[in-house]
Amino acid sequence: MPELSHRRRMLVLAICCMSLLLVSLDNTILNVALPTMQKDLHATVAGLQWTIDAYTLVLASLLMLAGSTADRIGRRRVFKTGLVLFTLGSLLCSLAPSLETLVAFRMVQAVGGSMLNPVAMSIITNTFTEPRERARAIGAWGAVVGIAMAAGPLIGGLLVDSVGWRSIFWINIPIGIAAYILTRRYVPESRAPKPRRPDPVGQLLVIGVLGALTYAIIEAPAAGLTSPLILSFTGVAVLSLIGLLLYEPRRAEPLIDLRFFRSAPFSGATVIAICAFAALGGFLFLNTLYLQNVRGLSALHAGLYILPMAALTFLCAPLSGRLVGSRGPRLSLLIAGVAMTASGVLFAVFDAEGTTALMFTGYVLFGLGFGMVNAPITNTAVSGMPRSQAGVAAAVASTSRQIGQTLGVAVIGAVLAAGTAGAVGSASYASGFVAASHPAWWIITACGACVLLVGALTSGAWARATAYRTARRLDPAVVGGEGTMREATQKWTGPGGDV
Repeated sequence: MPELSHRRRMLVLAICCMSLLLVSLDNTILNVALPTMQKDLHATVAGLQWTIDAYTLVLASLLMLAGSTADRIGRRRVFKTGLVLFTLGSLLCSLAPSLETLVAFRMVQAVGGSMLNPVAMSIITNTFTEPRERARAIGAWGAVVGIAMAAGPLIGGLLVDSVGWRSIFWINIPIGIAAYILTRRYVPESRAPKPRRPDPVGQLLVIGVLGALTYAIIEAPAAGLTSPLILSFTGVAVLSLIGLLLYEPRRAEPLIDLRFFRSAPFSGATVIAICAFAALGGFLFLNTLYLQNVRGLSALHAGLYILPMAALTFLCAPLSGRLVGSRGPRLSLLIAGVAMTASGVLFAVFDAEGTTALMFTGYVLFGLGFGMVNAPITNTAVSGMPRSQAGVAAAVASTSRQIGQTLGVAVIGAVLAAGTAGAVGSASYASGFVAASHPAWWIITACGACVLLVGALTSGAWARATAYRTARRLDPAVVGGEGTMREATQKWTGPGGDV
């Protein structure tokens, strides 16, 4: 990639941030619109789950494939293709005549979305080569998620109440078109010197695991846990997972290098990402339906109610990033685990939804916890990894986030569907929903507790030692036998484990 001026680099960063804004806004806005979509499209709870999970499922399945393809054929080319598909998918979603077509068009969006965030991060990494400048660029990139989290519920509520739910997809179209034009003009093409070879078998096995498992969870309340359909899809998920575990170690360049999981920080980051984003997906899904279907709030008022959570996420995300840079990921993870667990306990034990002040306290605690957890996930995943493997490790962490959100919506939605099954009338539905929300909140509480425990176990001296040993196995040519573990780690990923 040719050397760019400072102004040109800032413009490239802004264009990449536009793509992240597209994807992040789409997720937060959609949650606010779910109850309106449910009424307009006559959707069940399972149908609403699929509008979210069809997107996150495809995204999780294709993230690593999109990243490796961009390294091979050109990052700008794949990034432009992603913008076109995401914008086209948004237009099609706004025109969807039924729930089934909406779910299909959400999958088109997801194919495009898989080409945006990981590829944009590669573009940023190759544009900002000086470590301090790169760290600031990644910090700005991460702040966009907080902006989308804070603005999404308000924008979504305003659009749904004033224009209708279809308008939430229109907002993506001008942003996507502008990003495409600017990318053609200002983003230079780049490729990896030694791109990874494709792994189609591994890719199909990953799709088999995620797709079959998600289908079984979402459809189980209606079909029955022991029905042949659910047992068949569960069997496909298990067999695909076994195939993945047997096949991937045999490849020289696997889609997922299972040796990564010998590093406790990497394994911990994967588990934490799944738990934290499962809690987020379940939290947004549960509260959006409760505020509008049970409390009877409008979409805009529901967005305003969720604002304390979004605002704390926005404020704590950069604070967590600075804390990770100065003191490592441990403190951020512990704060996140405690706050998310406390939030779940307020709802599960003290019925926080019955008192507005207590409910807002729970929202603030959850926003604090989620704001603190996101920054250390990628840092912990790449900590101790050789530079040649750090990008793949970060991609696995990103995939884990999407898997977590998919499972969170699937599981919480299944609990709600089972609890409200057969409810007739608003009073019956409301009582069924409140009763079903208690086990749902216990699931969110368990996710927070897992973040706390796993964060404590995988951020200490023992965990760092496993990362060191794993890195030696992955890249013995880079890791010599001399020097301390800290000195060696800084050779691979920079001070503090940052790439």
